[in-house]
Amino acid sequence: MDELTRVSRETLDDMPASVARPAYDRAALSPGIVHVGLGNFHRAHQAIYLDDLFATGRDHDWALVGAGVREADRAVRDDLKAQDWLTTVVELNPGGLTARVCGAMIDYVEPGAAPLIDAMSDPAIRIVSLTVTEGGYFIDPATGGFALDHPDVAADIAAPDAPRTVFGIIVAALARRRAAGARPFTVMSCDNLPENGHVAANAVLGLARAVDADLAAWIEAEGAFPNGMVDCITPATGLRERALVEEKFGIRDRRPVVCEPFRQWVLEDRFCNGRPALETVGVEFVEDVAPYELMKLRILNGGHAAIAYPAALLGIDMVHDAMADPLVSGFLTRLERTEIVPTVPPIPGVDFDAYLASVQERFSNAAVGDTIPRLCFDGSNRQPKFILPVIADRLAAGQSIDGLALEVALWCRYCAGTDEAGRTIVLEDPIADTLGDHARRAKDDPAAFLSLDAVFGPLGRDGTFRAAFADALGALWRDGVARTLRDYISRS
Repeated sequence: MDELTRVSRETLDDMPASVARPAYDRAALSPGIVHVGLGNFHRAHQAIYLDDLFATGRDHDWALVGAGVREADRAVRDDLKAQDWLTTVVELNPGGLTARVCGAMIDYVEPGAAPLIDAMSDPAIRIVSLTVTEGGYFIDPATGGFALDHPDVAADIAAPDAPRTVFGIIVAALARRRAAGARPFTVMSCDNLPENGHVAANAVLGLARAVDADLAAWIEAEGAFPNGMVDCITPATGLRERALVEEKFGIRDRRPVVCEPFRQWVLEDRFCNGRPALETVGVEFVEDVAPYELMKLRILNGGHAAIAYPAALLGIDMVHDAMADPLVSGFLTRLERTEIVPTVPPIPGVDFDAYLASVQERFSNAAVGDTIPRLCFDGSNRQPKFILPVIADRLAAGQSIDGLALEVALWCRYCAGTDEAGRTIVLEDPIADTLGDHARRAKDDPAAFLSLDAVFGPLGRDGTFRAAFADALGALWRDGVARTLRDYISRS
């Protein structure tokens, strides 16, 4: 296109007709939520739900105020401020791309602890939401609790009025609200990790107890930390995505977002200071989100693990290409139906066959451009979350683990450092060197890989698992990946 329309409040009416715009008066919005961590996922997920809600004509007092605690967040703020906090969101639908300008955010706090404490202390703010990634919650790897000995956390305990971390800022703001006689806000994690509400509560309460026991007791009694399950594949924005927004829709956006045409949000209905009526725009409010988390972790995330390593070993780089390969997709389908899905307890009103079909359709979406290397990344953290608990459950029930053992064997074969064509694999993992060493030794001694206690724990010493893993790994080295997959798929 010759003419590009820069995103701003003044140019909304000049947008191409194909681009949806806020169907409400943004001037009538007032803040209700401070969101920390304004990345692509938030703007493709929570912000879109609120944009849809505001379009119904209600809850205009729940607009978003963006925030960040890092100096690097200043660049995000500057870019979004230049376009009046508007964001172009493109849904990568294989049947035809669609674009909308989202207007749910109306401000962005100046980076720094003091401005953010001021913003959170405003009684109009009734929810503080977070997408700060798993690493941002200061989880102690040994105990699973809050890492009070982390240097940044220790600094917040020593100087609670000048905090460095988002949780120090939250505790300082809650202290100020308590002193002013105001109600606390709900802390709502939107990060993709199990029991995210409990994790957020551990962080806030752990820090508060170290600073002021009475404050911690007030937060625990009066506050709220709902668990939530979130889902929407949102690639990083690069040259490809910016070019798509400009060439397809004629829009110049400093921070565009692209995402798949699927999003899901399941939330426990536990809020201490009101909430927007998000159920009217598709958010599922439930008493217990754990069954939904388990469904996603095992069927979707476990499915990603199932296709990642066979695809990489076969020299396939893109997720949609892996799904087009009958060996990879066949392995996924059989493994899911026979071993993974049966371990997920029933959820009223949820059809697991339909959910699996949706997952397979999403994986096959070429427009998303998801990559196999991304799925292979950080296996030492992902396998214990997505695959090993399924193995443990099936072993406890006396059930077959042939496919799951093959999945672990494929990961081991991948960690050995070469694909089927002899090309070098660069292992991206925090313990890459250790994994590589044990995987290469496992070619002759399969138990060497399962002896990694930091990954497998007691499961690695289970005789049934060891035998199934040894058989699968032996077949991969002896017969190759393709034949081993073909033999597994053809079993009755």
